Amino acid sequence: MAPLQPYQGPARKLVVAMDIGTTYSGVAYAILDPGEIPKIQGLTRFPGQESAAGDSKIPSILYYRRDGTVYAIGAEAALPGIELEAEDEDLVHVEWFKLHLRPDSLDSDEIKRRDLPPLPEGKSVVDVFADFMRYLFACTKRFITETHANGESLWDSVKDRIEFVLSHPNGWEGLQQGKMRQAATMAGLVPDTSEGRARVHFVTEGEASLHFCIRSGLATDSITDGQNVMIVDAGGGTVDISSYSFVSTSPLSVDEIASADCILQGSTRVNGRAKVFLQERLKDSAYGNEEDIKAMLDYFDKSTKPVFKDPTEQSYIKFGSMSCNDPKVKIRRGQLLLTGPEMEAFYKPSLDAIVQAVQKQRQTASRPISTVFLVGGFAASPWLYARLNDAIKPLGLKLCRPDSHTNKAVAEGGVSFYLEHFVAVRVIKMTYGTVINTSYDVNDGEHVARSWKMIVRPSGRVVIPDYFSPILGTRVRGSTEVSKGYFKEARELKTLDTMSAEIICYRGKNEDPHWVDLEPECFTTLCTIFADTSQVVKTPHKGRMGTHYSQSFDVVLVCGLTELQAQIRWMENGKEKRGPAKIVYDDDLELAT
Repeated sequence: MAPLQPYQGPARKLVVAMDIGTTYSGVAYAILDPGEIPKIQGLTRFPGQESAAGDSKIPSILYYRRDGTVYAIGAEAALPGIELEAEDEDLVHVEWFKLHLRPDSLDSDEIKRRDLPPLPEGKSVVDVFADFMRYLFACTKRFITETHANGESLWDSVKDRIEFVLSHPNGWEGLQQGKMRQAATMAGLVPDTSEGRARVHFVTEGEASLHFCIRSGLATDSITDGQNVMIVDAGGGTVDISSYSFVSTSPLSVDEIASADCILQGSTRVNGRAKVFLQERLKDSAYGNEEDIKAMLDYFDKSTKPVFKDPTEQSYIKFGSMSCNDPKVKIRRGQLLLTGPEMEAFYKPSLDAIVQAVQKQRQTASRPISTVFLVGGFAASPWLYARLNDAIKPLGLKLCRPDSHTNKAVAEGGVSFYLEHFVAVRVIKMTYGTVINTSYDVNDGEHVARSWKMIVRPSGRVVIPDYFSPILGTRVRGSTEVSKGYFKEARELKTLDTMSAEIICYRGKNEDPHWVDLEPECFTTLCTIFADTSQVVKTPHKGRMGTHYSQSFDVVLVCGLTELQAQIRWMENGKEKRGPAKIVYDDDLELAT
């Protein structure tokens, strides 16, 4: 793999990538000096983790006071004795808050929004994200000022030129990105101005993992022209599956070859199934109380789960003291016994869902896949690695996993994403367009079936409403724009002083969708764009219905690296004009806040 290129910018700046995970979070950064080759580094020291220097992640947990102020975050919220403090101070514990932000479309039979640990009263998920981001940013500042020579002056030289990369699961969309950007401004990462918001960038966890695999050397053997790989990023809350083809190696160019997938089958589901099992087994035992089960689950998460590898071996959960005994429920001397098959039952639904997602990705990919890379915190599970390998080997897929540090993949990959954009083509799950009136065609059966909806326009043109006009399909080449022309007619000149268009998204399975009334549930209005066309000279036209006017315009979709913007374009006195660009989903964001 070729080394990173020297930074070509005019002035020093800092890139900070934040990977806020369901269970653990990390930060990576790079200082960009003009003419110098950047070095991607991870934060390896956090408050409360001084005894574990070198740890690149902290727990994604917080304690709040009842007045809504933060008491402790991250490793400091997991220190010995914190639970006693929480009891004395009446603190509110928050975990898994990231999953409150997920799209409703990701709800599964396994986990519904109502099943998640609640947020504190009066706090939205954006508030909690903002508090967590503010903390990570403070940790980043402290780490850089303490570990770099002249750290304080270094920080002062870049503090107003920091680019942030926020990673998110594959299944998240513009609305989730908008809320994360909102949290970044609330946290003080960037000012709440268009220039400040433009310094917040997004990358999917799948694409960040691809960058990590390439940069870490894991994918070296696969980086040959025409080779195709799949990335399975198995984290705490979600498992993200993405597939890519190495189109060329010099320069490196990668195409996404299947629509990225996201399933709610991360390692927290293993804990969830263990909790249900313990509650059922201990319902008639003296140890079935909430406190003991919580202690058991803490030990299970930290000690039992990470080492489980073989269903022929027994596992143990330690809790309480040596005097804790209840043979009926297999508790002896403060240890609860779990058989191999019982342990396996906690994992198997996640494995089955991952295998199913891998098979689906393989079937829908436009090119054959040969190698699967397993990364993320859940990838460290020896049982998951062995069983996934057993399941996909017969499919002709080779499974690879980094020896260590898979939990750094997304944060470090996020910085790499900012520095070098390997992925040139992305596959999206939806079709974007707008709804129009289409000219009535007496020879088209679909038109005839809707003839009762006919409308006569001022020109005398007969139209049928609710026709979906696609603008952007499922393959998107990064940083390009696509457009489609439309026109509006009116009897009154004033009516054409302002143009508007709704950007509509289609999420169904029809490859050529047109009629909204066939699948109304699959069409969503994302935002409305406007243009001031009052200065355009409009010529009157004579038609069957008398005098009328018309205004032509284009709906333009600007495809950024990870976000979509929309605007209206028109001609005015021989010159091209454009209305304000709007990030698609902005309207939803305003409604949701």
